[in-house]
Amino acid sequence: MLTSCDDNTGSLGIFQDTDFVTTSTDKFTLNTRSILLDSIKASSSKSYLGAITDQETGGKVTADFAAQFNTMEGYSFPDKEQMVGSITVDANGDTTDVETRVVCDSCEVRLYFDKVYGDETNPMKVQVYMLDADNILSEDSTYYTNIDLTQYLPAGAKPIAERVFTPKDMNLSESELGSSSHSDNVHIVLPDSIGQRIMEKYYENPANFKDSYTFIRKVFPGLYFRISNGEGTLLQMEVSALNLYFKYMDKQQVGSTQKDSIYLGVTRFSATPEVIQSTRFTNDQSTLAGLLADNTCSYLKTPAGICTEMTLPVDQIFAGQHATDSVSKAEVTLTRYNKTQTNNQFGTPQELLMVRKGEMRDFFKEKRVADRRTSYTTSFSPTYNSYTFTNICRLLSYMHNEKKKAVRDVLAANGITNYTEGDAQYAAAEAQWMAQHPDWNKVALIPVVTSSTTDAYTGSTIQTSVVHDMGLNSIRLVGGKDPIEMQVVYSKFKR
Repeated sequence: MLTSCDDNTGSLGIFQDTDFVTTSTDKFTLNTRSILLDSIKASSSKSYLGAITDQETGGKVTADFAAQFNTMEGYSFPDKEQMVGSITVDANGDTTDVETRVVCDSCEVRLYFDKVYGDETNPMKVQVYMLDADNILSEDSTYYTNIDLTQYLPAGAKPIAERVFTPKDMNLSESELGSSSHSDNVHIVLPDSIGQRIMEKYYENPANFKDSYTFIRKVFPGLYFRISNGEGTLLQMEVSALNLYFKYMDKQQVGSTQKDSIYLGVTRFSATPEVIQSTRFTNDQSTLAGLLADNTCSYLKTPAGICTEMTLPVDQIFAGQHATDSVSKAEVTLTRYNKTQTNNQFGTPQELLMVRKGEMRDFFKEKRVADRRTSYTTSFSPTYNSYTFTNICRLLSYMHNEKKKAVRDVLAANGITNYTEGDAQYAAAEAQWMAQHPDWNKVALIPVVTSSTTDAYTGSTIQTSVVHDMGLNSIRLVGGKDPIEMQVVYSKFKR
């Protein structure tokens, strides 16, 4: 661990062969296979809705989602005396009578989307349900993409609204669709009674709107959206918005007098990351079973679906002539097979996480980032059609040392102190521990999306988040029954 020199400076700056660190390289094979990733932690920033078939594998993916709605803290409607229920106008267009009453003129929800998978002119039918006020999606729980969202509906629930839509709104001209003021959305008209109840809850007690937690539990628990008819399109939602429209009066100064003016008011409650948005993805199980059984390659299929398991040859790397060497670099490359269907809407994951198989669920649940010790991230290279983890030497050393310590602990627990590494007693303890920890040398390769920032002082890039890739992706990687290679560089001091 430590080296030193004497006080003779005669050879300072001159290469000394006695201090030479020798390096050597070796190659090892490792095995990969596809494993089921049946559920992942649901994102609270994006929602998905639709149904589409992967042309490459023939598997169908459907998505439905539930959304709560956020209110600004301390939100307020106009005073009750300002609210306008109806207006009587004479033949000259002058107001003759105004009824002061709380009235919701109309209520709607708009699902703004920023990405379309499939045919944007394909008709789809969406149903909207009110969530159960007595069975709230809780902030204290972690929700995964295999969740049955219908359990959060009231018993015997029926849709409160339905709408047939196409992602490309055929009611608008091409110039309107291309306008900078236009945002693609699915517009669904809700019963006025929904908005009426929300407004009346405010005037009963404005404290119901003091924050989102109270609003969700006292006023409006949220909505559930599902596709009831149609296939070939899936939408990635950017935000969902609930809009209420009403009329109210306000004083306007006209010369020396004040005049009552009537305005059209609108209030918006949006589904934002501060509240729960939970998407359920359903994959065709027979297709997944066929992909898992295919040993000619390994798969990456999102959202949820399938990831790749890799078994690292840790024992072989630290055995034989390399038993006393230090691993200074270990590189592994995963090559993608080209797609056979050119019109396939499923894409290629742009980033990949390598994490110990036993830690993969906790990694996302605890919102970790890659520490370059037991977890790494890399990006897809379109030039080489591959993902490369350039150096996972710390992971290999971690696994190797972890096993050695664990075997010593097993021997100590059995009262065995007189042993040498590799003897019968050690081998028996090693076999016992490995049987109890079959995934000790396995990692999972999972498609992710990362975020990072730049350190203001050092200029270095700091990873700030790693979340599951929720987009539609499906690719094959070289591997399976044909092992792939890992190149390892060793170093040691020359004797």
